[in-house]
Amino acid sequence: MNKTPISKTIVFIHGLFMNPLGWQSWKQFYEAKGYTCYAPAYPFHEGNPADLRNNINTALSTLTFSEVIESLSTFINKLPEKSILIGHSMGGLAVQKLIELNKGVAGVCIDTAPPKGIFSTKWSFLKANLPTINPLKGNSVCLPTVEWFQYAFCNTMTMEQTKTEYNKFVVPESRNIPRSSTKNDGKIDFKKPHSPLLFIAGEKDNIIPSSLNKKNFDAYTDKNSKKDFKEFPGRTHYICGQPNWKEVATYINGWIEELK
Repeated sequence: MNKTPISKTIVFIHGLFMNPLGWQSWKQFYEAKGYTCYAPAYPFHEGNPADLRNNINTALSTLTFSEVIESLSTFINKLPEKSILIGHSMGGLAVQKLIELNKGVAGVCIDTAPPKGIFSTKWSFLKANLPTINPLKGNSVCLPTVEWFQYAFCNTMTMEQTKTEYNKFVVPESRNIPRSSTKNDGKIDFKKPHSPLLFIAGEKDNIIPSSLNKKNFDAYTDKNSKKDFKEFPGRTHYICGQPNWKEVATYINGWIEELK
């Protein structure tokens, strides 16, 4: 007997340096399974990535994590049913925050950025994050180099492969989203009962190490709330765009189908 799905609506939430275009293949995958899918953009992130890189919107400079959450909440509140939320990186932290605000029936956090108080001392985490949050850069909009993108996202790919992905998907970013996410904007009440949460980690992720994802997962303490953790071997921070992304999407779909 088939189970009644908890929701037939999915909202995909992108991370930093990305926009909704990065979810295109995932939307098609889940739409083929009968879901209605949305991928809203953060403020000032909508458009063709190449155009956004060539015409940087200075309004990005002061955009904060709380403003991103407000924008996403406004979008979600207009949907006809409560949704499943799937987010990558900063989008994963957005899922955590939105689940805390009771905006979703379930949340999937992929290579999720850490909330306030969750930190890693691994060198790769520090090296990959510092160029963005560097206080000496002020409120300047951050446009990463291809070399940084390869180290932080595509560290198992060749430079040529990385350049292709960079040109397709990378957009300029606010330094104040990640800065504010480590402060009160990114505070999570880990003791509060919550909708089911799935944390996905990539074994070879440099910018958000698997161990940091596990620390984030372990911080939730409500015994009556469902939470699960899965590490995928060989995956980097670019887990949603790597050639074997369908394995990850299929696993998530299976997890969703098991929810009552």
